[in-house]
Amino acid sequence: MSEQKQLKLGAFMRPVSLHTGAWRYPGSYPDANFNFKHIKSFAQALEQAKFDAFFMADHLAVLNMPIETLKRSQTVTSFEPFTLLSALAAVTEKIGLVATASTTFDQPYHIARRFASLDHISGGRAGWNIVTTSNPDAALNFGLEEHMEHGERYHRAREFYDVVTGLWDSFADDAFLRDAESGIFFDPERMHVLAHKGEELSVRGPLNIARPPQGWPVIVQAGQSDAGRQLAAETAEAVFAAPRNLADGKAVFADIKGRMKAIGRNPDHLKILPAAFIVVGDTVEEAKAKRAKLDSLVHYDSAIASLSIALGHDASSFEPDGPLPEIPETNASKSGRERVIALAEAEKLTVRQLAQRLGGYAGLAFVGTPQTIADEMEQWLHEEGSDGFNVVFPFLPQGLQDVTTRVVPELQRRGIFRREYEGTTLREHLGLPRPQNRFFPPVSEAAQ
Repeated sequence: MSEQKQLKLGAFMRPVSLHTGAWRYPGSYPDANFNFKHIKSFAQALEQAKFDAFFMADHLAVLNMPIETLKRSQTVTSFEPFTLLSALAAVTEKIGLVATASTTFDQPYHIARRFASLDHISGGRAGWNIVTTSNPDAALNFGLEEHMEHGERYHRAREFYDVVTGLWDSFADDAFLRDAESGIFFDPERMHVLAHKGEELSVRGPLNIARPPQGWPVIVQAGQSDAGRQLAAETAEAVFAAPRNLADGKAVFADIKGRMKAIGRNPDHLKILPAAFIVVGDTVEEAKAKRAKLDSLVHYDSAIASLSIALGHDASSFEPDGPLPEIPETNASKSGRERVIALAEAEKLTVRQLAQRLGGYAGLAFVGTPQTIADEMEQWLHEEGSDGFNVVFPFLPQGLQDVTTRVVPELQRRGIFRREYEGTTLREHLGLPRPQNRFFPPVSEAAQ
């Protein structure tokens, strides 16, 4: 009998909820996004439930929305990811710690050092979510007058990945002798100087940090646009996708893993984890009522601003009760824009209806009882719509507790989610191999 397939579960924790009204929900912590005591308790609860990873998205600018809308957003303030994840590494033992870092507005040497440090501090639990940063306002915070073009951002990202992973391989695993008697701390023959000179980047190296415990921190990407999916197929080990339904999920799953096969990568060495908004009730009706209450807390100003961001175009002048007009091409995220347009067309939504949907949470949602939610998750797993999910909580703390104490036990009862961690590193949780050092093969191979 073949081994039962197992779900992988990440927790989307920055912001602590993607729903605009989450901080206003009765019983929620209004400051949950910027209160370390709360965030520590969330991470520990997720670890107790055996989640694979705690994931922090990051923004390099205040969200580009009108101030009257921005004043309603919990995302306006949040911790810098490496500071927070390093602190969480000290109060957790097993859960993975994944952060977003931009290839557009940072330098490879910085990124390589930060993630290598986090991997060492956490004992091998770091993951890097590679992003190219779609918010055009971020450019203004880094000395640029305009945002880098979409295709150019991905071209830079591909080279950036090669440089960062090359820097992580600066030292062989056995380079550090620390021989007090001879006085030799490390073997220079086991150090590699990268000396990279490419189209976009020039980095000498070596990295001044020992090779990370995992070899490389786990590589995570979004993989929505065609360029993003190709980059994911070539480089990613986990993909945080955003399909709208199971049919979309199966298409994304088949596409990315098919691209992996085409270039000779093992499809099992990448886990596809769609974002899934989960609302739990004693009955399906109760869960739907919770979501309706949550959606009612979204102010229309926030709703229309969310639509503008998703489209990369100011929607404030659109006729609220008319259909979505034709949207010109922009330099913002193409995949996000296309999803919004497709949603409006598929459900015949007015601008007002579309804005309200986006102002709350417009992505994949499982709203029901622990049993019905587990049914849907199990279907996605067995029909190859995903390898698991990156869970979005509706509000904190209760929404998180509903998942960890009610849904997770149901998944465990069915045998499709772990009761104990398989090891201590994020790679072990996800069933991913430790990458070999590209410059220093194992001693047994080098001797042949």
